[in-house]
Amino acid sequence: MTAASFRFDRFRLDTGDRQLRCDDAPVELNGRYFDALVLLVREAGTLVSKDRFFGEVWRGVPVTDEALTQCIRTLRRQLGDSAVSPRFIETVPKHGYRFIAPVEPVEGPGAATPQAAAAPGFGRALLLVGGAGTLGAGGAGVIGGLIYGFIAASQPLQPGIGTISVLLVLLCATTLVALLGGAGVAFGIAAAEAAAPRSWLWRIAGGAGGGLLVGAIVKLLGLDAFSLLLGQSPGDITGAGEGALLGGAVGLANWLAVRARSTRRGVAIAALAGGAGGVTTVLLGGRLMAGSLDLLARALPGSRLRLDAIGRLLGETGFGPVSQSVTAGLEGALFGGCIAGAMLLARHGLRETRFIPR
Repeated sequence: MTAASFRFDRFRLDTGDRQLRCDDAPVELNGRYFDALVLLVREAGTLVSKDRFFGEVWRGVPVTDEALTQCIRTLRRQLGDSAVSPRFIETVPKHGYRFIAPVEPVEGPGAATPQAAAAPGFGRALLLVGGAGTLGAGGAGVIGGLIYGFIAASQPLQPGIGTISVLLVLLCATTLVALLGGAGVAFGIAAAEAAAPRSWLWRIAGGAGGGLLVGAIVKLLGLDAFSLLLGQSPGDITGAGEGALLGGAVGLANWLAVRARSTRRGVAIAALAGGAGGVTTVLLGGRLMAGSLDLLARALPGSRLRLDAIGRLLGETGFGPVSQSVTAGLEGALFGGCIAGAMLLARHGLRETRFIPR
């Protein structure tokens, strides 16, 4: 980034004039500490290792780790920050430090105001991060559809039904449902992140709100479609309650994933949180995809779909409560992990342009 100045919170950092100002009042920093702050701000959202500080700030001058610790301590004091609950500088134990506040590059005196400049950035972040989460959910739907399709196709099929047909039907159904639900959850989380970047409650609320809205619409249209075309309703398929609960779990998973030290660990944490949300949904009387498919198959006399093979694998006769819990946990884990992973990758790309905070 070639910007000579940066804005964050109430501060403006002018690299050309080598000055830090808070509400237009100068903040005193010596030259080396100023260089350390510039390095952190330029790399906002990225871990800056101790070796980089020693090489780019002290430029090879032999110093101890205590010199860097004192530098960071002074920067925090001048910024009004705290090591216990950081708003600006986060410690990564044994590795280095990370600047975690939103940073806006300012190209010159005629640059737009922070509000005007930030708006398109956050709009772009909302679209890209929400869109990435939607695609991640679609990926989860593809994986789930392949699993359920192979299980359903492994059972004896009636004449006129081919293995490929069963696989394609279930693949399309699960992918479509996952994309719709993922769009609501992912864009809800992305909007909440833009409004309150560091709040876990907002992300839970955003995911839950998006899941509730999409779940309610899909259930309403689905039941109406069955009643209109077949003259009967399949019953209590996945809807608003399940969408809100799973969406809230994915929102929490997303917040936890962002705070993990690596993408792999973040996806694993998100998968665990999503899986817990899926199991909780069943324990509270709800149904996710497999439970809804089984309900549809049993409610419609002419249906040839059976998921009993899953029950047999788990020691049940038919698709019972254990099967529902296990499949819901797997669906939640796939949904949460894929959405969080896709959104993490999108954020990683956007950090280079400083449109979103870590």
